[in-house]
Amino acid sequence: MAAVNWPEADWQVTPVPEMAAGWVETVEGITGLPEPVWGAQLLWLRGIRSAEALKGFWRAADYVPSSPFEFGEEMAWAVSRLMVAYERRERVAIWGDFDADGVTSTAVLWDGLRQFFSGEGQLSYFIPNRLKASHGLAMAGLTRLAEQGVQLVVTCDTGSTNPREIEYAQSLGMDVIVTDHHTLPAERPAVVAIVNPRALLAAHPMAHLSGVAVAYKLVEALYEKLPAVPTRSLNELVDLVAIGLIADLVELRGDCRYLAQIGIEQLQTHLKAEKPLRPGVAQLLKLCRRAGDRPTDISFGLGPRINAVSRIYGDARFCVELLTSNDPIRCQQLAEKAELANARRKALQRDVLQQVTRQLETRDLSTTGVIVLCDPQWPVGVLGLVAGQIAQQYGKPTILLTEDAPGGDEGDGEGIGSVAVSAQASARRLARGSARSVNGIDLYDLVRSQAHLLTGFGGHPFAAGLSLPVEDLALFRAAINQQYRQKLGSAPSQPTVQADITVQVADLGQALFQELKLLEPCGMGNPVPKLLIKNAWFEDAWHQKLKDRTGGKVGYIKASFKLCDESGGKFPGLWWGHYKEDLPPGRWDVVAELDFNSHPKYRRYEVRLIAIRPAAQSAGKETVATGKGGWLLDRRPGREEISARDTLALDLYPNADDKGHAADPLVLNQCPTAWKELRLWQHQSNQVAKPLALAYASPETVDPVAVWTTLMGLAKHLSRTGMAVTREQLGERVGVCDRTLNLGLAALSKAGFTVQDSAIDLRFQYAADGLQPVNDELREATLSRFLAAVQEEAFRRRYFYQADVDTLELAVTSEA
Repeated sequence: MAAVNWPEADWQVTPVPEMAAGWVETVEGITGLPEPVWGAQLLWLRGIRSAEALKGFWRAADYVPSSPFEFGEEMAWAVSRLMVAYERRERVAIWGDFDADGVTSTAVLWDGLRQFFSGEGQLSYFIPNRLKASHGLAMAGLTRLAEQGVQLVVTCDTGSTNPREIEYAQSLGMDVIVTDHHTLPAERPAVVAIVNPRALLAAHPMAHLSGVAVAYKLVEALYEKLPAVPTRSLNELVDLVAIGLIADLVELRGDCRYLAQIGIEQLQTHLKAEKPLRPGVAQLLKLCRRAGDRPTDISFGLGPRINAVSRIYGDARFCVELLTSNDPIRCQQLAEKAELANARRKALQRDVLQQVTRQLETRDLSTTGVIVLCDPQWPVGVLGLVAGQIAQQYGKPTILLTEDAPGGDEGDGEGIGSVAVSAQASARRLARGSARSVNGIDLYDLVRSQAHLLTGFGGHPFAAGLSLPVEDLALFRAAINQQYRQKLGSAPSQPTVQADITVQVADLGQALFQELKLLEPCGMGNPVPKLLIKNAWFEDAWHQKLKDRTGGKVGYIKASFKLCDESGGKFPGLWWGHYKEDLPPGRWDVVAELDFNSHPKYRRYEVRLIAIRPAAQSAGKETVATGKGGWLLDRRPGREEISARDTLALDLYPNADDKGHAADPLVLNQCPTAWKELRLWQHQSNQVAKPLALAYASPETVDPVAVWTTLMGLAKHLSRTGMAVTREQLGERVGVCDRTLNLGLAALSKAGFTVQDSAIDLRFQYAADGLQPVNDELREATLSRFLAAVQEEAFRRRYFYQADVDTLELAVTSEA
């Protein structure tokens, strides 16, 4: 694997905040840590700025959790219906989901509700098969439940977007209670109750609960209404809640943070007890060599293993047994099965990541907003994970798809409710897969904008699943990128590396770790602190290939090293997924996370490498190269005000008009599409000793598919009339430059046209029926290149319109 040096990443270092006087002393007094300067800075930056706020943030015992009945009448209706089912001894079924949040949600309801529905066969659970079915309710599964005599279905982590299936359940005589945290439908489904935190105000402490936390709140409410029934404490469920919360990457604030904190407190008791409350969780902790006292024990240990079960085997139902069984021998068997699935998942993920990376290395991504790739050999179970890695590495939302046989199911979306948007999914080959976002981009909104091309989709702003006919893939790729440009502008995206504090190697260790631990549990909205270490180098580098429990190689690697700098320190570190050769010689700036490795072989503090860049680059970034400037002026609509640049231009070109603008500049009215055009104008500016004024208007929004339609229509018209047209005329009519027009002509030649291109003009003859057959893949590839070129040209026009003159002048001058 090639080294990732991040030369094009946007490195952002948070400035040291101006804290209130005595804040460090306040943090020290509450936490007991000596002079916690870094910890105080981080807390202040995360919005914790008073003693009262710090107590509730840092110590769960000082936080007052919300009542489950703050969900309002929906929770009241849900509990009332469960009480009726309890009194009538009805059969109740839990409908769960196959990711970690869905599995733990199912386990919480199973463990909690069987305190009330303990009769033989009275309570059951169902989880869809990831490799065969979609997230959400399905009519076939509901039919089976009805045949089993189920009268009430309680969903968890799913169901909000399944109105048709809910109506079908009612037609079979089953009531439905939905507990979920995904996007609410525009109209309330016909359910007994829908308990969903998205119905709460954004500032509510429960607004960010994940599926497992909502399920817990339902059980909590039932415990309050029927306190004499349960024989086990409600607190026995909180470890499962913590696993689902942290694995699902929800914002850990308010009740989410509180539940994660008390859940981790319980999680760490499993390996300390002679007879652990959950022997399955204890076995998983042993296998991943974690103590259970850190959020990372979930995010890097338990969560991946629970998720791996459905990714590899498809069926995740035994995970519920693993998490809730009291049989140590059975739990050991199931835990080892989950461990082997995780090893297999790592190997598949690595292979697909390498294949995706190789494809991207051969492509120019400068004008790509959303990466969309498809390969029929890719296993659907790991596409979401790889899409997340690619999105982070390239700084672009990423959609990875595989191909299903005709009649395949809708897409995978990592804990999302799938929404059927077409009834045409049964007879055509479908591309199905997962999407992941980056840099705060609402990916669900982008995918939803192309619903007319999709057979199914679902998700939330950070993740989505989708399916569409394979033949529509090129149009989808072009259209979603165009939508990206319209919504987010044309500035090229790039990976963002955010560092929170700057330290030296000598600062690394237990004291700093304890200060950083004040922020735990970390997650969305409260990320793990990133450390910037400048001018560092690597020593004692080596790597190893990991093996599974049977000793088989999984093809996954990690590089180990000692990190050094001028402070005189040497500190151990890891770079996952890299060889020792990827650690370069020389001086580097490093962004890393500080962690504690509880593996019995090590038990040490170490850094986990996030990003590196040449140390000299930081100096270049901190100072802006100036060079000879002042020749470029901004007269674009809305930007005509006098600026310091006009004053500089007056020094270079002394004449001025009555408004104080540099007089008689050259004027560029046509938005350029390439740097060479701007360089030609710079040359002319130098020749005539006049500044150049950019005066072009904002370019119009361009739909590549509409451009293709226009080009096709003109070609057919010219074919019918026998008329000729010059390249300039056709390019102007379609709105593209000559290079893009050439690609359009090539696409026409694969779409049934004969193109006669003379030195004077162009002529077209449309006779699709009489032409030799053209390979579908070749036709699609040719059209895709034209659509991409149209989009690229539109992007360049937008960029040259939006970029400030300092950037444009610096770029042109530096290339001169």
